Amino acid sequence: MPMNTVSRRQSLLFFSVAVLVVGFLLFNRQTDTAVIHEFGGGTMGTRYSVKLVDLPSGSTLEQISVDVSRILERVDREQMSTYAPDSELSRLNAAAVDQDVALSDDMTEVLALALELNHVTDGAFDVTVGPLVNRWGFGPEDRREDRIPTQAEIDALLARVGSHHLTLDIDSRSLRKTADVYVDLSGIAKGYGVDKVADYLDSRGVTSYFIEVGGELRIRGYKPGNQSWVPAIEKPVDTAPQVHNIFYARGEPIAVAGSGDYRNYFEEDGVHYSHEIDPQTGRPISHNLAGVYVIDSTAARADALATAFMVLGVERGFALAEELGLAVYFVARDDVNDTFVDRYTTGFEHYLDSGN
Repeated sequence: MPMNTVSRRQSLLFFSVAVLVVGFLLFNRQTDTAVIHEFGGGTMGTRYSVKLVDLPSGSTLEQISVDVSRILERVDREQMSTYAPDSELSRLNAAAVDQDVALSDDMTEVLALALELNHVTDGAFDVTVGPLVNRWGFGPEDRREDRIPTQAEIDALLARVGSHHLTLDIDSRSLRKTADVYVDLSGIAKGYGVDKVADYLDSRGVTSYFIEVGGELRIRGYKPGNQSWVPAIEKPVDTAPQVHNIFYARGEPIAVAGSGDYRNYFEEDGVHYSHEIDPQTGRPISHNLAGVYVIDSTAARADALATAFMVLGVERGFALAEELGLAVYFVARDDVNDTFVDRYTTGFEHYLDSGN
């Protein structure tokens, strides 16, 4: 069974396949006879789609499709799935406390990035938050009737949360858990899968592509007619998807990821409980940030940062994004006026202009 990345984090903020295609057709009319080749399938509990403009010499779409499927299968089933009992991550989680666990190059890279971003975001991104996500009913475990935990339960689970309990030795490619923590890479694995596909296409000489896995993107080059790829930002409402805004890749090699709390939540006694859990309080976020979008150099970084900014909220998130020089777009609720307020960093302004 594939890793349940969708239940851990709402990443379908770009209209994944259907509306993105609409975005391509509506916002930029194709003016050339070149063809966009497309294929896709299922992975990591969601869907993926790959679009290529022209095929590299000596390659067939069928072979590229098979190779991409194998890449994503490896990242998911063999390495980072919490569902597959024989995956690398499952073996890591089953290891005893204070045992050195040998890691693959890929797992070492992902965990190094996760620990780096845990530090950069002051703990807002934490791959050990899984037990709390499960207890609140947003993880792979069956939901309990008493879905809202007591403070005593939260405190007990918080004792098992914290990336400081993970000691990574990059040189020896090994990890040691210093406490009984549970590692879940759902907030970074999809992005990493997208990056691996992009690396493969780059190695084959593909110069223009659009890769999407459950909302996480890697974009390079132009569509036919020298037209920019145009991702659509979804209006953060739990109804049928609607376009909130669009932005332009402008031919640049970029990665994009989004996160939001408006499709995966529950309400009880008039209280909205988001699936985004703050690793420091052990509770769902309660601020007014509805959605956030990050443009970065890799999808894995953008993926993790989007989760972190959802936890931090608009004010803290915006300040950190500006400090780091990141391109980030925030969509917050204005409950008084029943509308949304957009705020974006200086780095994101560049992508709101088509450049034409």
